[in-house]
Amino acid sequence: MERIMLKKAFILIFLALLGLSKAQIGEPVLKNIVPNGSFENYRKKSNSIRQAIPWTQIASVDYYQDIIPGDTGRARGARTGKCFAGVRFQKRYKEFLQVKLTEALHRGTTYEFEMYVRLAWWSNATVKSMGVLFTKGGYHGPGDAVRACIIDSICKKGGFINNYQWIKISGKYKSDGGEKYITIGNFYYKIQKELVRINIFKRGFREAYYFIDDVSIYKMKEPEEKVAIEYVGSFRANEVDSVLEVGDVKVGEKITLKNIFFENGKYYLLPESYVELNKLAQYLLRHPKMEIQINGHSDNSGMKYKNQKISEQRAREVFEYLIKKGAQNKMYFKGFGSSLPIAPNDTDEGKAKNRRVEFEIIKN
Repeated sequence: MERIMLKKAFILIFLALLGLSKAQIGEPVLKNIVPNGSFENYRKKSNSIRQAIPWTQIASVDYYQDIIPGDTGRARGARTGKCFAGVRFQKRYKEFLQVKLTEALHRGTTYEFEMYVRLAWWSNATVKSMGVLFTKGGYHGPGDAVRACIIDSICKKGGFINNYQWIKISGKYKSDGGEKYITIGNFYYKIQKELVRINIFKRGFREAYYFIDDVSIYKMKEPEEKVAIEYVGSFRANEVDSVLEVGDVKVGEKITLKNIFFENGKYYLLPESYVELNKLAQYLLRHPKMEIQINGHSDNSGMKYKNQKISEQRAREVFEYLIKKGAQNKMYFKGFGSSLPIAPNDTDEGKAKNRRVEFEIIKN
C-alpha cells in the first residue's frame, strides 16, 4: 500500500515539475470541429468568403475583415475578433455558407451547434427561419435539405431582428453517421414566403441581409466517458528527431518545425509532415488565445522572386492545414524567401537548414 502511495506521489511531483496545466493532465479539451469558425483566418484581404479558408459559398457570400463604414450600432463589426460573413435573402434569391468539418460525425453521437447572426441595418425585411444543415456531401439543392438533418430556429411573427443585435441560434443534433459538411442559411422551399417586411407601409423590393459569426459544433460530453492523460509539448525539437520538450514559449520566439516535407521545388505538403503538424494543431487547441505566424524560408538557389513565392506558398500550406485540423487561433503566414538564412548557403547542409518552416509567437 505504501509503495502504491509513493508511486502516486512521485507521478504528481513529476507532473508538477513538468509544469503541466490542469487541462493537460485531467480535463479534456473541447474541440470545435468547425474549422475557422470565427472567420478570423484568411489568405488575403478580400470581400469573398472563399478567402476565409476552408469556407465555401453557394451563390455569392460576402466577407468582412473590419467594421463596415456606416455601421454605428452598439453591436457594430464582428461579434468577436474582426472578421465575419454576410448572407443575402431576396424574393427569388438566397445565399448559403458551407464548410467541411474537421472530422466526420459519429453515428448515434449528439453534437451541440451554435452560431450568431445579426440583421444588417440597411435591410428592409427579415427572415422567419435560419439554421444549419448536416450532410455527407454538401448542399446541392432543395432535395438535400432533409428536415431531420436541419437545426432550425423559427420566428414566425416578426423574423430575426432583435434591435439589430447579435442573436444566438443553437441546437442539438444526433448524428446518423458520416456527416462531413454543414451548410448555413434558410432552407424553406419558397424564400418569398419567409421574408417579413420591417415597415408594412413601405412597399416594393424586399431584402434581408444577415451577418454571421462564431460558428461552432462540439461533441456533447458523455458522463461515463473516461478522460486519458495527454502529454503536449511546446515544439522544441532536438537535432535527432521530433521529441518535444515541455517549456514556456515567449512572444517573438521562432520555433522551427523539423519534420515538414515538400517535394523538391513544390509547395504541397507530403504525408510525412502530418505527424509534426498534428502535434502543433493539438498544442494550439490547448492554447486558443495564442496568436502565431507561419514563416516560410528558402535557400539562395535559383531566382530570388521564385524563392520568395515558394516560401510563401509553403507557409500558406501549413497555415491551411492547421485550420482544417480545427485550430481556431488567430494565425498569419508570410514568406521570406532567402532573406533570413540561419546557415551559410555554400554547402548542401547549410542550404537544407535554410529551407525551413517555423512558427513565430505573436501573442501568448
